[in-house]
Amino acid sequence: MVFHAPVAIVAKAGDAGKYKTGLPTWNMIVRGFMSGAYIAMGGALATVCSTGIQASDAALRYGTASAGFSQLILGAVFPVGLIITVLTGAELFTGDAMLAPMAAFVHKVSWAQVLNLWLWVYIGNLIGAIVWAYICANGPFVSFDAAGVGTVSAFGTRAIAIAAAKTSYVGMMGFYSAFLKGIACNWLVNLGILLGICADDLVGKFFGIWFPIMAFVSSGFEHSVANMYFIPAGIFTQGFITDPTKITASVNWVSMWTANLIPVTIGNIVGGMFFVGVIYWVAFRKEIAALK
Repeated sequence: MVFHAPVAIVAKAGDAGKYKTGLPTWNMIVRGFMSGAYIAMGGALATVCSTGIQASDAALRYGTASAGFSQLILGAVFPVGLIITVLTGAELFTGDAMLAPMAAFVHKVSWAQVLNLWLWVYIGNLIGAIVWAYICANGPFVSFDAAGVGTVSAFGTRAIAIAAAKTSYVGMMGFYSAFLKGIACNWLVNLGILLGICADDLVGKFFGIWFPIMAFVSSGFEHSVANMYFIPAGIFTQGFITDPTKITASVNWVSMWTANLIPVTIGNIVGGMFFVGVIYWVAFRKEIAALK
């Protein structure tokens, strides 16, 4: 395995950001669409694999299941989306929250270009994630009878529960909590991206990405693009419930933004740009200048 020195990793991150900001708009959207779908694939897998693990309180007392083990399973399988994204050259907003500013710091790319990349990739991620959410909500999350009537499966019930949890942030403290979870999430995500840059071979990139992503998911932090899948998946699946008393009021398109995506997206930007991008640029800017 070949590993690069830290200063070389930071320099390569800047080069990657410069390349990304130079893509045409249609390409940003297409690559963003792909990554949004890939992240959603990891989210769907995590939903299915964690279904039924977190049992009743009585079961928890007797040691047959645990909330922590459920989170571990979520974290263990979710990274597939970012691994595919990095290895196939797709565009992820949360990664660009660090890479594009690194290009601005190191290569003097304009901040207008940074914001342009963020906008179109974010839109592409949103479209890709929602498309995959729709596929899952009408596939494994619902079973249909001969008359075409859908019944929510155990996987669908789990999808709705995840969406309900992610739209449960209310009030200023709820906003603040989602914001902080967004910071922590993208701090880890972008460390994973840097570790992926660190290695030149497939195995090294796989493990470099996998561990930080597993850590953020298992810890319960919030990722804006993942939530572009998790919440719509719950919304679409809940549409098959006919009993009004079983519908979770918070799971809707408005709360998706007000109770989650807005604070989480802001937190993701802070976590990626400041806690990784700025800190590493400040720490290595003299060495980077010496490389030129």
